[in-house]
Amino acid sequence: MEITIIGSSHPGFSLPIEEAKLFAGHSAGICYMADDFDAILNEPEEKTLKRFQGTVGSGHHSVAGHISYNLLLTGVPKIIAMILNNEKDYNTSEKSARYTRMQIDGEEKRLYEKWLKLFSNLIAAKYPKLDERTRTKLAQENARYFISVFTPSTTMEYTVDLRQGNYLIRFLNDAVLKLDQNPLVPKEFVMHLKSYLAQTAEQLTRVIGVQGLKDNKGRELSLFAKRVRKEFFSETYSVNYEGSFAQLAQAQRHRTLNYEMIVPSVRESAFFVPPIIEDEYLMNEYLDDMESVSENYPQGMLVQINERGTPEDFLMKCGERLCGAAQLEICLQTRDTLKRYASEATKTGQHELRHELEPYLGKTKCQFGFYTCDRPCPLGAKNAFKRKI
Repeated sequence: MEITIIGSSHPGFSLPIEEAKLFAGHSAGICYMADDFDAILNEPEEKTLKRFQGTVGSGHHSVAGHISYNLLLTGVPKIIAMILNNEKDYNTSEKSARYTRMQIDGEEKRLYEKWLKLFSNLIAAKYPKLDERTRTKLAQENARYFISVFTPSTTMEYTVDLRQGNYLIRFLNDAVLKLDQNPLVPKEFVMHLKSYLAQTAEQLTRVIGVQGLKDNKGRELSLFAKRVRKEFFSETYSVNYEGSFAQLAQAQRHRTLNYEMIVPSVRESAFFVPPIIEDEYLMNEYLDDMESVSENYPQGMLVQINERGTPEDFLMKCGERLCGAAQLEICLQTRDTLKRYASEATKTGQHELRHELEPYLGKTKCQFGFYTCDRPCPLGAKNAFKRKI
């Protein structure tokens, strides 16, 4: 047995689409080669391109999956990042609202700056031993709840293969035409979203579009639910819960799990309130400020989330989110789902499943016995579920 490298990414280099077609055509040649790979590399380009076009027409698109593109998206709204990330077949590095101060304008900027200062003061008073860097990170993480999911303030690297990138073009264009027919997506939300969907499809077409390379299985964007899912807890599970846009964006990074959302209308909107806002006056002020920007769909708005997967994959999520350093909202939600999963397994007599889940109950990842943390939780593992921020 021998393993060799026949291609790899190079920073600053963009493989021209015509060369990408040749690469895919060479890959297709492996399936039926009579000689070796060197012979395929040395064949006439016309033969290679003809083979590639044949795969495009026949739907044998996996050969285009060998070519990846590292795309830099600048000025992208959070909702577009969420839509792309929900399709699973990608790698992404996204500008963090935890570690960076977001650059925004207008009323959003005023509220973001206002609550950044308020959260920083609240954290300093509640947890005086926290260092300034940690306090700033936590304040930024919570102030970003006021930023609209439509504000084009995100920068991200998105690595996708040629096949999936072209499928996304089709999914996005179809959503422009069909999304307003989904009764679970409010009309005002669709009106905000359509232009960004079209822009994203247009930009992807410009940089990696290949005519004819499109999904032929009738698939669509997976983030928007078409019906309310039933709940069940067994060898697979389905659970519904409310969470902010921000929490859902965190949860999507667990690509072995499936996520859908139902967006509320503005008049029915509710918002996540960070537990550190215990003072009734501050809570009312926070909610009033959220209401004032509700038409822009702030990241703190609660959406109905459906999560589905296997117990093994859910426990991998627990291994990251049951942690004092994780975003508090998703940490507590993951804990609550684990409790419910174990309880339902007990009620239904699924003793082996209960036995599988039980070692994780009430514990943080560093207490599981097989995770080693390089850095301790800012407030200590014992406070992971008791902390207010």
